[in-house]
Amino acid sequence: MHIRSLTLFLAGCVSLSASVSLGATPEPVGTRVAAQNALFEEMYQADLKNHPERATAFGDYRYNDQLSDYSLATIVRLHDSDIAYLGRLSAIDTAGFPEQDQLSHDLLLRMIRQRLSDYDLKEYEMPVDQMNGIHTGLADLPLGMPFDSVKHYEDYIARLRQIPRVLNQTTEVLRVGLKDNLMPVRFLLEKVPGQCNGIVEADPFLIPTKKFPASISPEDQKRLTAGITAAVNDDVLPAYRNFAAFIANDYAPHGRTVLAVSSLPGGAKRYQNDIRARTSTDLTPDQIHTLGLNEVARITAEMTTLAHKAGFADLAAFRASINSNPKWTPTSSEQILDDYRHYIAQMQPKLPDLFTFIPGSPVTVEAIPAFQSADSTHYQTGTPDGKRPGRVVVATSDFAHRTLLEDEAVAYHEGIPGHHMQRSVQQQLKGLPKFRLHAGFSAYTEGWALYAEQLGKEVGFYQDPVSDYGRLNSELFRAVRLVVDTGIHAQGWSRDQVVEYMRKNDVNEPLIQSETDRYIAWPAQACAYKLGQLKIIELRERAKKELGPKFDIRTFHDEILSGGALPLDMLDARTSSWIQSQKSAKASAAGN
Repeated sequence: MHIRSLTLFLAGCVSLSASVSLGATPEPVGTRVAAQNALFEEMYQADLKNHPERATAFGDYRYNDQLSDYSLATIVRLHDSDIAYLGRLSAIDTAGFPEQDQLSHDLLLRMIRQRLSDYDLKEYEMPVDQMNGIHTGLADLPLGMPFDSVKHYEDYIARLRQIPRVLNQTTEVLRVGLKDNLMPVRFLLEKVPGQCNGIVEADPFLIPTKKFPASISPEDQKRLTAGITAAVNDDVLPAYRNFAAFIANDYAPHGRTVLAVSSLPGGAKRYQNDIRARTSTDLTPDQIHTLGLNEVARITAEMTTLAHKAGFADLAAFRASINSNPKWTPTSSEQILDDYRHYIAQMQPKLPDLFTFIPGSPVTVEAIPAFQSADSTHYQTGTPDGKRPGRVVVATSDFAHRTLLEDEAVAYHEGIPGHHMQRSVQQQLKGLPKFRLHAGFSAYTEGWALYAEQLGKEVGFYQDPVSDYGRLNSELFRAVRLVVDTGIHAQGWSRDQVVEYMRKNDVNEPLIQSETDRYIAWPAQACAYKLGQLKIIELRERAKKELGPKFDIRTFHDEILSGGALPLDMLDARTSSWIQSQKSAKASAAGN
């Protein structure tokens, strides 16, 4: 239930500083805006060159025959570039800038400063866990690249040949983290070799050889199949086996045994940095914990009201009835996928009730591969031109112990009007620097997706009380996250305490196990959903109150999406400015 982050790293080559001299007469606004835009473009292009896989994801195939350099030397080089870029951007005088240009300036400063903070805490020394890592990222190459020409197949072979280098570089970074006592939790690291071995067994790297475009000749098909097969057998699979052995024998045994990330060097500062990076707020863990408890109580009260309306004496009886009804237990993995496809399809014709701009980008639904079964349902962004669809990737393992109850809400969350809608709009925005078309802030993107779940109710869905309970249960799940994430990383909760609290709040067992491990591995990320949703609801209520009968939900949603992903305080300021402009336009119209 998360979007794979494509947050723009924007690190590249260092070039000469162009700054405004102190005491000098400022250059014209247009000249300074042009200089800033030139810097944005320089940084964006450097980022694509430094991160070829990211360029591919954005639909730019110039570097498709390359993989990123993951070495420590390159990590240091990109950090030095960040420092240089920060100086150059800070030196631009933004007095008199139009609102969007000022926002772009402030946004990029925020992004660079966050990366510098992460670097100071050596976050880069822990790049692998059971949730995220180069091992699963590389295994997605066959699904994340284009295969419509001989050149694209040859690019793929070139990338396969570089996988040993990438895994070796990652190994060296992990060795430095081990030396610095910057270690993920041991029992989670112990899952990684199994993931690697699962990738070896499934061998997804051969997928492109199963079906070639008709435009590729039989001779080329034979040659390319041989090239891919040789690269996989000679380079890729041995490299994965070596990486798995390193994790199992030399790395995982030294994993930390304390769950809290604050037990690492940096202490509480490290968790607070995670909160800032992943929620774009400066809320303290205690504040988030209290907010979570309050939200759990509020949503539970709504559920209780729903139970009474459905004729049950209390919420416990309603839950017991739902959980014992075989109607809500999947009979196959495919049934779960069909559920998602059905709900996404039924939302499509309702979008004009919620937006004036509908991008129409394609979206597909697929199962998480078995070797990634520890992962949770998520969204993979498609290319801006729509040639590679957005992908809703669904957790279906151990289906008999899952539930269909929340499929509707999560389909809206991951698909439309959630992640797929938001990302598709963002990619097609006009007049913004390119980095803003791809930037990602979890509190915004996940907040929007959680907010999108309730939009189904506003256009007439969730009519069945049990379906509406599923919507509320999905929201409750996100409120629970505020409590348990801060419980783990700030209050010393054990894994058993987390599991018990989630069971108490009716989370199903497979989800409990994978999600508990997710929160341990990925501090503060799970807090982004509720904090972002609450901010968007707050802004909506503010707009309704101030605009009165002139409030239009469609133009409000357009406004929330039309600036791209933003930190919550910047979203607040931008929306407040829009409300004032709407009031001014209303007053002007009344005067005429």
